[in-house]
Amino acid sequence: MRTFFFKRAIATSIIFVILGVGAIVYFLFFNKAELDTVILDNPIGHVLSQRVIGKSVEGRNIDAYTYLPSADVEGSDAIHIVFVGGVHGGYEWNSVLLAYRFLDYLEANPSVIPSNITVTVIPSANPDGVYKVVGKEGRFTVADVPDDVATAPGRFNANEVDLNRNFDCKWKPESKWRDAVVSAGTSAFSEPEAIAIRDFVLEKTPDAVIFWHSQANSVYASECEDGILPETLDIMNAYANASGYSPVSSFDAYETTGDAEGWLASIGIPAITVELKTHETVEWEENLRGIKAFFEYYR
Repeated sequence: MRTFFFKRAIATSIIFVILGVGAIVYFLFFNKAELDTVILDNPIGHVLSQRVIGKSVEGRNIDAYTYLPSADVEGSDAIHIVFVGGVHGGYEWNSVLLAYRFLDYLEANPSVIPSNITVTVIPSANPDGVYKVVGKEGRFTVADVPDDVATAPGRFNANEVDLNRNFDCKWKPESKWRDAVVSAGTSAFSEPEAIAIRDFVLEKTPDAVIFWHSQANSVYASECEDGILPETLDIMNAYANASGYSPVSSFDAYETTGDAEGWLASIGIPAITVELKTHETVEWEENLRGIKAFFEYYR
């Protein structure tokens, strides 16, 4: 009798082991979407998660860091604000450093985020362009940027496409950057980096998006065929007045097509472009004031 129960116990244990292994295999291979998000920390009042939202042409990660109110881990009831740096890669490497500086500030000061707001930071939307200049993936410092390097080629992705001309707002295969003609890709959203931003936006439907660029010392509103959203002017003025950058409701220095901010306007999401004064500094105090004014607007 003892032998019977002993064998039965062994058989039961084996069954549980098989079921456990099967569950792990299912989670790893058939539930991969859940692995996209990794909980990194639990600061006061918010939960920080990191997610790879896409890959660049050369396979580098495009990361999104999100602070969700702890009371609503899904963030469904929170106002969602997204900050994006590095669309123009190594040409505007300081916009990437500004985004990382912001992440460090949030880690040290999580209570600065109002309890009703979810914040996502995408530090580097064009990691191949950054790598072309600094020779590093992920985080880097000012010391990693060579003094004698030509940064202009880092503006484009590895397909030599200007990503801020690859979105679906008045898209054309060729567009302008100052006096130069630049490639806008083979179609709107032909580039994986633009697709990553698009898919994230369509999935999360944020309430507002801020893009950090350089170097025009201004804050620009966004618009597409239907003009400027009223809320866009409000947030443009809030950020500009607090930071000291000049508010500009409409960019008219030269024709631009296929810009990310315009695409957001076309789908009803307010977006602004914050242009730093130079290509070399993050102007942290100015932008912190702008960020806090933005938070106050949506509090």
